[in-house]
Amino acid sequence: MDFRTVAELVELAETEGLSISEVMILKEMETFGRSREEVFGQMEENLNVMEKAVQKGLEGVHSQSGLSGGDAEKIRRHMEKAPVLLSGKAVLDAVSRATAVSETNAAMGTVVATPTAGACGILPGCVFSAAERLGSDRETMVRALFVSGAIGYCIANNAFISGAAGGCQAEVGSATAMTAAAMVEMAGGTPAMSAEAVAIALKNMLGLVCDPVAGLVEAPCVKRNAMGGAIAMVAADMAMAGVKSVIPTDEVITAMYRIGQDMPSSLKETALGGLAATPTGRALERKIFGKPQNG
Repeated sequence: MDFRTVAELVELAETEGLSISEVMILKEMETFGRSREEVFGQMEENLNVMEKAVQKGLEGVHSQSGLSGGDAEKIRRHMEKAPVLLSGKAVLDAVSRATAVSETNAAMGTVVATPTAGACGILPGCVFSAAERLGSDRETMVRALFVSGAIGYCIANNAFISGAAGGCQAEVGSATAMTAAAMVEMAGGTPAMSAEAVAIALKNMLGLVCDPVAGLVEAPCVKRNAMGGAIAMVAADMAMAGVKSVIPTDEVITAMYRIGQDMPSSLKETALGGLAATPTGRALERKIFGKPQNG
């Protein structure tokens, strides 16, 4: 079960007649010499942690800095009371859950890095939201995490997955792409459709800078997790509809890598540029720390 690119992953799955999740499970078993029960059980525990983070965030959490918190609750109340939802209940449900997990992270709660803590909301937000609508069982949800892991593995092999290395496109972008692929398998799509969802999702994140206000993973990070969830859901639906990316998936990943290399360090989680360098960003930095930390 050896693969390094998304194309190799899809070819392997199609040749062996397996799902992406099954390929990743077998790879984990081979790599670490563990049984199926051990590999699956560990991932199920990750799902349990994600579930608790969703619940905690929806109940309402606030960060110590005061930059984030409470928005997941607001979105849920709006879903219940608004006469019309412009983006639709399905998307907004995923968005509220993604926000909940990201807010839990900002409040120092326990989360699962997917692929990083700064992008931790997108995958659980979408998995738990989609599971309710699809009627998915626990195994299907755990398998979705293996799909996201397989895609994250390919991205990490050929580009980067952290904002410090490649900007937010590498962090929230990777998480969005990983989630889009997972959504496709949850909904019964093929490995090739999952690959198309990755390309569609990631190409809409290209160039996204990492510019945390005051250097804290809160603003704009929480809202970018929310929007990543929305993009992942739409990308999955587009792929399931048969829409294909003009640029092959692995070439999109390579483009993300090159863009990240060209990106100045001020836009890579240093809090020296972008939103962090705005007058309000600097004022919040002084308010939180008592003095400027950057710039």
